[in-house]
Amino acid sequence: MKSLYIMGMPGSGKTVVVLGLAQKVRQEGLSAAYFKPVANGKRVPGGVDLDAVLMKEVLGMNVPLEKIAPLSAGPFYLSSHGAYEGAEEKIMEAFNEVGSFADVVLIDGALSPYVLSSCGLDSVSLAGKMGAAAVLVVKAENDFSLDEALHMSRCLARDGIEVLGVIFSNVPRALYSKTEGVYKPVLEREGFKVLGVFPQRPEIVSPTVGEYYEALGGEILACPDRLNLVVEDIVIGAMTMESALGYFRRLANKAVIFGGDRADLALAALETSTSALILTGGLYPDVKVIARAEEKKVPVILVHYDTYTTIEKLGRVSRHIRPGDRDSIQAALENVEKYFDWQHVLSFLKKV
Repeated sequence: MKSLYIMGMPGSGKTVVVLGLAQKVRQEGLSAAYFKPVANGKRVPGGVDLDAVLMKEVLGMNVPLEKIAPLSAGPFYLSSHGAYEGAEEKIMEAFNEVGSFADVVLIDGALSPYVLSSCGLDSVSLAGKMGAAAVLVVKAENDFSLDEALHMSRCLARDGIEVLGVIFSNVPRALYSKTEGVYKPVLEREGFKVLGVFPQRPEIVSPTVGEYYEALGGEILACPDRLNLVVEDIVIGAMTMESALGYFRRLANKAVIFGGDRADLALAALETSTSALILTGGLYPDVKVIARAEEKKVPVILVHYDTYTTIEKLGRVSRHIRPGDRDSIQAALENVEKYFDWQHVLSFLKKV
C-alpha cells in the first residue's frame, strides 16, 4: 500500500486535488481509498464530515464514515479536556483499516498543516507516522504563494518527509504565465517538482447560492429550486441608479446585496447575469421584484441581518463539492488529466 498526504493552507483546494487524483488512479487500474485523519468540524446532519461523505460515494468505499474521518478539531479544541487522549492510536487504527482495502490511500490534510501540533497530530507528524509522501497544494495569489511553497517544501524535507511535488491551484488568468515561467523554475532549481498548475475554475471553487443560504438562513422568496447556481462575485448595491446598470453588466454570475426597499437596483440587477439577490434588514421587496426574479429564474433570499453582518458571514463561506455535483466532480478529474503530471505520481504509486 502506498499513501500520499495532500496538504495545504485553508482554501488551497486540497480536497479537489484528492477528488481528481482518486478518479485518475482508478482509471489507471489501482484501487484508491480516501482518508481524512483530522476533519475541520464542517459536518452534515448526523455528525459526519462533508468531504468524507463525498469521497465515500465517489470511490464506492465500503468503510464506515467514522473510520474515513476519525477525528475532528475546531478552533478551541483544547477546551475539550482529555478529548485527544488516545487520538493517535485511533487515527492509526482507522488508517490501517481504510488502507487494507486499497492499493493507494489519498490522505486529505487538516484545515492547515499545523493544526493539532500541540498533540503531535499535525499533518507533517502524521505523514511521518504513516510513511506517506507529501503533495503540497498552494493557492496562487501573488509572489508570497511561491514563498509559501518553498518554505513548506523545505520544512517537510527537513523533517524527513518525501515531497513528491507542489501543485499551484486556483491560478487566476493574469498570474498563470508567471506561475509557469517564474514560480515553477525557482522551485525546481531547489529540487522540488511542480506537479501541476491548475487554472481558476468557478464550477470548482465558487460557492453556490445554496451554500450562501446555509450560512445566512432567512427566507427564500423566489426560485428555491435554483440554489445550485454558482456565485462568482458579490456586489453591494450601494451605488446610484445611474451607475448601477453599467456596473452590473461587467460582472457575471454575481450575488447582489442591498436593502429590500431598493426595488430599482433589484430590477436593474435582474437584467444582467445575476445568480442571486440577497435582501438585508428584513425588508420585503416590491412584488414586481419577486415577479421579475421568477421570470428570470433568479433566487431571492431575505435576511434579517444588516449589510455589514451579511457580508461578514458570506466571507466565511467556501465551496464544498457534494456527491450530486457531477459537473464539479468531472472538472476535478479534468484538472488532473490536463494540468497535472499524473504519470509521475502513478510511477511513484506503482513503484515496489
